[in-house]
Amino acid sequence: MRRWLAAAVLGLSLAGVAHAAIDTYQFADDAERERYHDLTKELRCPKCQNQDIADSNAPIAADLRREIFRMLGEGKSNQQIIDFMVDRYGDFVRYKPALTARTWLLWFGPGVLLLGGVVVLAVIVRKRRTPVINGTADLSPEERERLAKLLEKEQTHD
Repeated sequence: MRRWLAAAVLGLSLAGVAHAAIDTYQFADDAERERYHDLTKELRCPKCQNQDIADSNAPIAADLRREIFRMLGEGKSNQQIIDFMVDRYGDFVRYKPALTARTWLLWFGPGVLLLGGVVVLAVIVRKRRTPVINGTADLSPEERERLAKLLEKEQTHD
């Protein structure tokens, strides 16, 4: 009986925790609800780092959702809300940071590295394709002549 009681208490407490993560806000219209949804999907949770604030259960994400709802109620634009969050938490809070001098490497670094790798690979392949005449590509003319004489001598002994 004690086990059943403990399981029931644990089950009810877990159900309460799962229910606590759901935000319920009353929006003026569907357009405002859609803006709220878009903003919470666009902004990253500062604590979770790989979750947007819409999906995060962290207390800071709940605070940010509440702050977005408040600013929407004040009539602020999406860009004003994003600027506020970036001023407060830095460019990290955006999943798609703006293209600036500080974020240039973030946007173009992978492409530059990939292009550099392709160039290095092309140079390596090109060097390996140099014509080799009887394995003597790196020999000087004197060495080639000496090799030819040695090969001639070898063939006459056979």
